[in-house]
Amino acid sequence: MSASLGRRALAEAVGSAALVAVVVGSGIQATGLSRDAGVQLLANSLATVFGLGVLIVLLGPVSGAHFNPVVTLAAWLTDRRADDGLKARDVAA
Repeated sequence: MSASLGRRALAEAVGSAALVAVVVGSGIQATGLSRDAGVQLLANSLATVFGLGVLIVLLGPVSGAHFNPVVTLAAWLTDRRADDGLKARDVAA
């Protein structure tokens, strides 16, 4: 059974906002972790990977986890979309 359009759009909006918070927050925290730019980048990347993984596991079944609009654009360009037109989920992402 598919979730309602409102739930899917809300899941995409919440997922996008949470992903931004994870990326920005981990970047800020990484600057306090070390002065080495490589260590900062590694910490930021690892936090982003795990944060995105959690978001995909939690919200993927509801909305498809297109938190990045580039994912939706790539799906359109490669004809991997089952439907046509712009959906509320895509606008939320």
